[in-house]
Amino acid sequence: MDITSEMVKELRVKTGAGMMDCKEALKAENGDLEKAIDYLRKKGMSAATKRSSKAAKEGTVASYIHMGGRIGVMVEVNCETDFVAKTDGFQSMAKDLAMHVAASNPRYVRPEEISAADLEREKEIYRSQLTAEKKPEKIWDKIIDGKLNKYYEEVCLLNQKFIKNTDITVGTLVNNMIAKTGENIIVRRFARFQLGEELK
Repeated sequence: MDITSEMVKELRVKTGAGMMDCKEALKAENGDLEKAIDYLRKKGMSAATKRSSKAAKEGTVASYIHMGGRIGVMVEVNCETDFVAKTDGFQSMAKDLAMHVAASNPRYVRPEEISAADLEREKEIYRSQLTAEKKPEKIWDKIIDGKLNKYYEEVCLLNQKFIKNTDITVGTLVNNMIAKTGENIIVRRFARFQLGEELK
């Protein structure tokens, strides 16, 4: 099947991946856009997995102040070398992450940070809903998994849709930077302050 420049462009917009990678993915999946997205995600994940054993001790702390000083965010993003930390692409991504946190107000960086007790509380709510809806118990697990994925998209930074390009997640944005730099990149932590919010 012929891979047109329009198909490549559409895939680039949806994934943020490079032109040659998009062409390769579309060829591998016979022009199927959704499968090509999965192909690129797997490739990005495998590049990220290969790099994940490398120590990420350099990086930057980026900040963002919004609404005339009403919301402030700091994000720590780590990479392997000072060289990559100082590149425009890395610095720009770190600033974008801080702006995203200001706008989307995640509670965690990744799902693994959610405590077992909090996860169990969520599942209990879903079970109550399913009982009320009289859904058969044999399909509960599948429905609960789907609801948990939605929950992660709401509360976990890496699972949220990136505000500057909602076709990709923040995790995909970071994986694209890993593929581009060839270095392990980790979003370590963030802090978000909102004027007048209740202190826990």
